[in-house]
Amino acid sequence: MSTDGLFDIDPGPGEAHDEDSAPRPDAPLAARMRPRSLDEVVGQPELLKPGAPLRRLLDGGAAASVLLYGPPGTGKTTLARLMAGAGGGQRHFVALSALSAGVKELRAVIEEARRRRDRSGTTTVLFIDEVHRFSRTQQDALLGAVEDRLVLLVAATTENPSFSVVSPLLSRSLVLQLQSLGEDDVRALLRRAVASERGLADAVTLAPDGEDALVRLSAGDGRRALTALEAAADGALGAGETTVDLDAVERAVTEVAVRYDRAGDQHYDVISAFIKSIRGSDPDAALHYLARMIVAGEDPRFIARRLMVHASEDIGLADPTALPAATSAAQVVQLVGMPEARLALAQVTVHLATAPKSNSVITAIDAAMADVKAGRVGGVPAHLRDGHYAGAQKLGNAVGYRYPHDDPDGVLRQQYPPDDVVGIDYYTPSGRGHERTLAERVPKLRRVVRGTRD
Repeated sequence: MSTDGLFDIDPGPGEAHDEDSAPRPDAPLAARMRPRSLDEVVGQPELLKPGAPLRRLLDGGAAASVLLYGPPGTGKTTLARLMAGAGGGQRHFVALSALSAGVKELRAVIEEARRRRDRSGTTTVLFIDEVHRFSRTQQDALLGAVEDRLVLLVAATTENPSFSVVSPLLSRSLVLQLQSLGEDDVRALLRRAVASERGLADAVTLAPDGEDALVRLSAGDGRRALTALEAAADGALGAGETTVDLDAVERAVTEVAVRYDRAGDQHYDVISAFIKSIRGSDPDAALHYLARMIVAGEDPRFIARRLMVHASEDIGLADPTALPAATSAAQVVQLVGMPEARLALAQVTVHLATAPKSNSVITAIDAAMADVKAGRVGGVPAHLRDGHYAGAQKLGNAVGYRYPHDDPDGVLRQQYPPDDVVGIDYYTPSGRGHERTLAERVPKLRRVVRGTRD
């Protein structure tokens, strides 16, 4: 097997593109180095091993629509084109971008696929990039064509298709998750690009420190690795040099980073830095990363979801207003949209970054779930069971239950957990923010409920 890695090139803007011809000699390096056969593919070993569903599709030309789920630069377009080629010349490849195509364009592609099938018996492989950006109406427009196998759909998404793709389309497709390329795969891809006639044709030499830098920069993204290599090689050759070393890569990094910021390819690194800055109580750094995501065109719904998760994970009850604030920002994103919603996202970012921090909530639920998974469940105490049906009292259900509101303090002694977990403290307030109050109140409640009151 040769050493090209899996990577993908987004379709250009506008309407559908037929992509049957080889890239032009002046095309980007990543386009020229796209694998042309399965033997040229490196990466995705679990999906491409003998007997795996994707391998069977590529080897045998079986007809099944596929949803490819994974980060950028992992092979979505490449796999789609190889599926088209697996039909022994009886498949035609068409690409649509969900960023620019509407229902009208989609129906035109489907109608042309129908004419092509009736005229020559050729199946159309329809590749749709960023399918999660299609509306429900657009996704529904695909159903009939997919069900009748008028088109063999290969849809790509960076979001979990369980949440971003309508259920009928999901049930008609094979969902495959792609992983980022490993370091060895990226190194092989870079070396092949340097040596190949389709690539740089040995016009430059890749120094070990330059290769290491490109591997780090790629973060498992084959397209990013090749784009950075091309920029570094162009810079070196322009300066009269023939070696791509660390200095050459560093000179090209700024240009590449900005380019990928705009395309959203630093999605994982930037969102990680964003959340860690909030957790670290640095509102200025958090706003910087928020700005980078907004300028890059990151989906504001994704940012809002991460803020809601963070409000419970790292703040919790230290500031009970954190989660409502994050939820409100998500509603603004949904109801108002960008660019105005940036204000709500910035407001809640500052709110969360300056709030007192506590991970007591996530620690508590994780500890409780660990006990449940370990088998510490037990039966629900009889007095807590449902008593609202005939014969319940004969079984002892709800017998002896004490109603807390009958007590002047609204809290009384009573066993609530199963016998297996009686006396276990899952929630421990941090003593920061509002949890200072809870740190005093929770032990008092436990003493009353457990009957250990002084």
